[in-house]
Amino acid sequence: MKSVCVFCGSNPGNEPVYAAGARAMGAEIARRGLVLVYGGGAVGLMGIVANAALEAGGEVHGVIPRALREKEVGHHGLTRLEVVETMHIRKARMAELSDGFIAMPGGIGTFEELFEIWTWGQLGIHSKPLGLLNIAGFYDPLAAFLDGTVEAGFLKQTHRAMAMTDTEPATLLDRMEQYVPAATIKWVEKEQV
Repeated sequence: MKSVCVFCGSNPGNEPVYAAGARAMGAEIARRGLVLVYGGGAVGLMGIVANAALEAGGEVHGVIPRALREKEVGHHGLTRLEVVETMHIRKARMAELSDGFIAMPGGIGTFEELFEIWTWGQLGIHSKPLGLLNIAGFYDPLAAFLDGTVEAGFLKQTHRAMAMTDTEPATLLDRMEQYVPAATIKWVEKEQV
């Protein structure tokens, strides 16, 4: 991996542990010489992870829709801030620039980005690693829900395993660097009766 895209909240969350996790992730990405690709915001966990990477001497490439930049949420101190026209273009561009993806705590925008990039991997559109930084158990309820989805027959275990989860930035990135894509098709097949 030469670059990693981070999806995370435009809010900092209610507990300081989320900001601490974002700082640790940004610093670890920079320490490894990886380019941080993210949504280009200066607010919330987005701004914290970007600032941490920059402070550690890293390169940060933001991609932001024009409408959000005009609302003054764009980060003005990045290595590069790319302004695009729509959210759809933003996500496609971040995917194009990145060799892997990490979801940190966030809201529905983070979930939407996470699930879209995961779906693309499941469908074979890309074969890049995906990780969830599980700060303070944030993703525990989602993990239980996804395990239930496997049990219900709507998700293959190989596809469930595509989303690697860890509590530490360094070990999550280590696992992502060793990622081997699953060689399985998306559709859950049942024996025909």
